[in-house]
Amino acid sequence: MRHSLPLTPQFYVTAPQACPYLEGRRERKLFTALQGSGAADLNDKLSKQGFRRSQNVLYRPSCADCTACLSARIRVADFAPNRSQRKVLRRNARLRREVSSPWATEAQFALFRHYLETRHADGGMADMDIFEFAAMIEETPIRTRVIEYWDDGEDPADPETTPRLRAVCLTDVLDDGLSMVYSFYDPDLPQDSLGTHIILDHVALAREAGLPYVYLGYWVPGSPKMGYKAHFKALEIYKDRVWQPIGAPEQHESETHPLSVAPISEQVAQIDLPKVAG
Repeated sequence: MRHSLPLTPQFYVTAPQACPYLEGRRERKLFTALQGSGAADLNDKLSKQGFRRSQNVLYRPSCADCTACLSARIRVADFAPNRSQRKVLRRNARLRREVSSPWATEAQFALFRHYLETRHADGGMADMDIFEFAAMIEETPIRTRVIEYWDDGEDPADPETTPRLRAVCLTDVLDDGLSMVYSFYDPDLPQDSLGTHIILDHVALAREAGLPYVYLGYWVPGSPKMGYKAHFKALEIYKDRVWQPIGAPEQHESETHPLSVAPISEQVAQIDLPKVAG
């Protein structure tokens, strides 16, 4: 007996657990599997509606009590770096970008572990081993790239110079932009603002490719971990089922996000899915 995948995506809800962004709150996610020949179309469609990819799953916050998470993206055509961001670009001009297929390496894992142990030692990913890391990088049913940033040293021609991996970003290529799935960097170089540099470089990459957006993931008003995203000009958030300019960031801290408080069945019914042939 042959079993075929359902034509219409099936949606599920996770059990509540501690929120990693806001102390004392609980998070819950609405999710669906990303598989089959329609995976790319589904990812493109749902990314425009506030969903994010994690390996073979697409998810969106669906918390019963808290309503803080808002998907964020940069409008590439309207973006111009501010003064401090231009300094970041100059400071990191020495970095060499390498773009490759999603393949995990020992150098990536070593940097990933150092980043977690320094910046997120108590986070949900702190116990990831190399096999789980490889799955995070390599398990993707869509067009994904690993973007590495290497420091070749003062004199790249010197045979004694050892290139150092400074930053990595796992990036999905969507039909309307680049989606930064996960990034990590050398935590010993805070003065270089490597996290900001990765975002600025993705804006440059999207511009070169003629893609209109860079998706940053979720911006969480009131969360110190996510506050940096509001520093980028031409930022949009997904709210009231439409993308809109962020405006004054503080105005969103006490507002309710209607996607989160509606019943699950109502949320699913409002999702715009790609058309299925046949």
